[in-house]
Amino acid sequence: MKEIMIATKNKGKVNEFRDLFASQGVKLKSLLDYPKIEDIEETGKTFAENAQIKAEAIAKKLYIPVIADDSGLAIDYLDGRPGVYSARYAGEHKNDTDNLNKVIEELTGVPNEKRTARFHCALALAIPGEETEIVEGTCEGVITENPVGENGFGYDPIFFVPEKGKTLAELSNDEKNMISHRGNALRKLEKLLRDREEFQR
Repeated sequence: MKEIMIATKNKGKVNEFRDLFASQGVKLKSLLDYPKIEDIEETGKTFAENAQIKAEAIAKKLYIPVIADDSGLAIDYLDGRPGVYSARYAGEHKNDTDNLNKVIEELTGVPNEKRTARFHCALALAIPGEETEIVEGTCEGVITENPVGENGFGYDPIFFVPEKGKTLAELSNDEKNMISHRGNALRKLEKLLRDREEFQR
């Protein structure tokens, strides 16, 4: 059985990784399984830098393969904000509702054609003794004026995907995984893992 640590305490992210790895026979652990490990300070200026910092720090502590995700929302009208501060955009308490309400407020009166945005995901794979590998994925969309949908988490209810005619929060898990930034990044990561003997069935 393959075993990989997902360096996050975000239950939404853990569930997405479980869905995406379900067919791979991978045993996933997360930081939810290791409550004594303190949060790694994210000092990077990019999603990739933050993912690498987290992955390498946890791999060093536990000496097992670690995947760290850093992802967020970049809105063109807001010059790329909230960006790497997506999880704590409305404050260090990291409240999803407060974060998306802040975005809605900042975009009040902004016309639809200027509300373009993208979700960005960087995944870092840190294996002790090896060079860390990073893959990235994006998902293009438009920010809605109000939340729509009950699925997903974070900014999903205000992220409208034109090709689907729905917000990410209106999609099923499978539908979201097919087009999401994290799904796109994970498919790239899967290609890397297929060639690694330690992850072979």
